[in-house]
Order: sequence, then structure tokens, then C-alpha cells
Amino acid sequence: MSLPDFVQQNIKTVSTEINGRTLTLETGRIAGLAMGAVTVRYGDSIVLTTVVGEKEQKTDLPFFPLTVDYEERMFAAGKIPGGFPKREGRPTENATLAARLTDRPIRPLFPKGYRAEVQVMTTVLSADQENDPDVLSVIGASAALSLSPIPFDGPVGAVRMGFVDGQLVVNPTFADLNTSTLDMVVAGTDDAIMMVEGQSKQISEEHMLQGIELAHESIRKIVELQRELVAQVGVEKWTFTPPAANQELKADLEAFLGDRMRTAVRNPDKVIRLEQTDDLQASAIADLTSAAEGEVPKYKAVDIQEAYEALLKREVRSGILEEGIRPDGRSNTEIRPIWIEIGYLPRAHGSAIFTRGQTQVLTVVTLGSTAEE
Repeated sequence: MSLPDFVQQNIKTVSTEINGRTLTLETGRIAGLAMGAVTVRYGDSIVLTTVVGEKEQKTDLPFFPLTVDYEERMFAAGKIPGGFPKREGRPTENATLAARLTDRPIRPLFPKGYRAEVQVMTTVLSADQENDPDVLSVIGASAALSLSPIPFDGPVGAVRMGFVDGQLVVNPTFADLNTSTLDMVVAGTDDAIMMVEGQSKQISEEHMLQGIELAHESIRKIVELQRELVAQVGVEKWTFTPPAANQELKADLEAFLGDRMRTAVRNPDKVIRLEQTDDLQASAIADLTSAAEGEVPKYKAVDIQEAYEALLKREVRSGILEEGIRPDGRSNTEIRPIWIEIGYLPRAHGSAIFTRGQTQVLTVVTLGSTAEE
């Protein structure tokens, strides 16, 4: 059955080849009430990503209220949910990780100081058991945001890299990943890498760098594909002017803190360092929001908190870049003290404590009986 002409006119589609498979972006067919809606298809895996947002800024919030959700559906694999209710359950661990994977590369590309609520929702419509939909969610989120009126300094592309039989592979299938010594997701714009996340089995630094460079080549193609789609649709973005920094507040805060922030930041004990920086912030808020009875405080607590976080970031950053000193006093080439103890638990088959600085892991091994062979 053919679609009506007015529907066909709204549908915009762009495609490109990534490692021998077609990547297709489409908008205008479904989810028409969303501010931005894109279906991303790679092989027979398809995700729908939609974006909605408020235009009004929530100036009382000290953070950007961005929500990213990734919804898996059993029908995408042609299955029925198990159990008596026959309904979808809570998000799986993979769904939670895919939502975070989508969030990380897009969050920094919103304007600094943006406080309007934005929701990005990805639903897996089809899973072909060969191509992981999580990478498609990143592409879909970027494309949907680019098509929406919400200010967004994208687009962003993403690919997964594998290392199979001594060769780097872009977007390896699930079967490839079973024998791959690398499973790495790379996301970025056409001129910068935004995120590298994954795991490997003793891959060389040379191959790792080659993998990132090869991934960036595909990312540039994906970014250009999204720009082509945006050009077809035509998008008018909301104007947003970042709030000007309160220089008077900054000066008063710096005068109140003096050298105490630097001293707190460079404390080698992590617990004490965090306590001291938190106490400094609380003291600054209490001092700068004080006012005589019946008078309105000169500054708001939320503004002081934001200014304090900016000064804290500046202190940490300048220490690393200008003086070569990290927050705990180490240089850029020093590692934290490491010690290992094995056989810590007397009744377990195997146990070990691994400690690096103030981070510890206790690992325990239990062996099955010979009856289970």
C-alpha cells in the first residue's frame, strides 16, 4: 500500500555506507509531534530517537536538566516477554549503559548555562542480532537534536571499533566481537573526539590510536550525513544568550576564599580534600547570603554555588596545566601507591586485595565441585 502524497513529501531520507553496510537516517514518517524525530537503520537494526524540550529556562536550577532514556523492547527481536504479565520489565543493565553512552557525547554540546529541560528518548524498534543498536542511539540523538529548535552544537557521530584477526574493524558484528580483542565506542564531531569508551585484551597503543583515527573517518561521514538531512528539512533554532558572569560575585567569592581553596584542593587525602572543599562552599554560601533582618541577601545560594564550582574547576585545571600538579599533589607522571595481598580470606578457594591509593577491590574465587563437570 502506497503512502499518501502529503506523507511522502514530509519523509526525508539520507544514507551512506559504513563498512559495507548501509546506514540510513529518516525523519518525517513517525513521531510527528516531537520536536525532532529520527529513525536510524543499520543492517536490520532500527532505533527511533525523539527529542522534546522546553523553551523557558529554569534559572533556579544549578544544573542542565537533560534526560536521556534508552528503551529496549522484546518485539524488536520477535520475542514475547516472559512471565505471567507478558509485559516489558525494568530497564536492563545494557539499556542503562546505552543511555549513558548516548548522554556523554551530546551533553557538552549544549550552550554553556543552558537550563531548559530536554528529554531524549531512544526506542529499539528492530534488533537483527548482528548490529548493536546502542551506537545507533548516539547517532539518532544527535540527528534528532539537530532537527529540533533546541540549541545544540552538533552533530555527533559514533562507531564501535573491533580488532579481529589482526585487523581493525569498524562496527563489528556480535559474532566479530566474540573473537575481537577490542570493543571500543568512539564518538565525536567532525573535528574532535568527544568520547572513547570500551575494553580490550592487551592491545598495543599503536593499534588503539589507529582505531581512534579510523573511527574518526567514519564519524566524519556520519556527521556529514546528518548535516545533509538537516539541510533537506530546514531548521530554525531558538536563540539563546548565555547569562553573563557576575563579576562582582566572583570578586567577593575570591576575596572570601583567599588561598584556602588551593590548600584544600591539594590535600593528598581524598576524603579530607572533599570534606574541605564542601565545607568551604558551605561557608561561602552562608557568608555571602547573610543579610540584616528585613533585608534581601545580595546573592542567591544557587549563584554562589555555580561561581564556586567554576573557581574550583579553574584551580584544578590551572594546577595541572600550569604547574603540573594534580589535586592530590602528584605530578602528571606519578601514580598512586599500589599494593596487593593474596590469600586474604582463609576459607575461600582464592582471594586477593588490590589497592591503588585509597581505592580497593577485594576479589574472591569459588570453585565448583567435580560433580558439576
